[in-house]
Amino acid sequence: MTAPVLQRYLDDQYLIKNPTWQAEDSPWKSGLVVNLMNRSRISPSRIADVGCGAGGVLEGLRFAFPDADLFVFDVGPSAARFWSRPQLSGINFQRVDFLTEISSSFDLILLLDVIEHVANPFDFLSRIRSRARHFVFHIPLDLSAFSVLRETPLIRQRCNVGHIHYFTKQLALVQESGFEVIDASYNGAFSSSPQRNWRTRLAQIPRRATRMLDVDWGVRLLGGETPLILARAAD
Repeated sequence: MTAPVLQRYLDDQYLIKNPTWQAEDSPWKSGLVVNLMNRSRISPSRIADVGCGAGGVLEGLRFAFPDADLFVFDVGPSAARFWSRPQLSGINFQRVDFLTEISSSFDLILLLDVIEHVANPFDFLSRIRSRARHFVFHIPLDLSAFSVLRETPLIRQRCNVGHIHYFTKQLALVQESGFEVIDASYNGAFSSSPQRNWRTRLAQIPRRATRMLDVDWGVRLLGGETPLILARAAD
């Protein structure tokens, strides 16, 4: 990440706009990851959450994988203030730049809502792919016909939550960066994720209608989905 991109996480810019550091999403994301691991019959013994924010995702995974060693990495001092909660005891938190300061390898690396924030996602993904046996990506598909026509949703994502890259399903970079996709599915974010305001609730109506016709077409038209991807480094 270049300095201007990184700065919002090193000072309080991100915290001011996201005072909970979106910790309310953590139980939902934990459930998605656990279901994916169970479906794929993967039981990792060393799990790293890179770009973890408040760190709540591994709180949920700890119960699903009680014998696993859990590691959390983030650069943000403001994120670190959430890590002292008693329910997170036993999880190894480190405020570092994972790629430059950590040399360890893991069974599973979680990259949940991360690559849309980094300055050079191709470089980031290429450098991290040798660091684990398996990876789980959660990549919001901000680009849709609706978001491009209105533009406001894209600007809101950039200003409020720091998305600097926007993706569609076919442009999510994972395979282009040297990964083999093992499992990929939509997470039903438009209806199952924690709902924050009236816009997301209202948008469920047309999104449900378009999904009944064709899921991919509906996502390209109206958005509202985030694929959950299990991958490994390609041979």
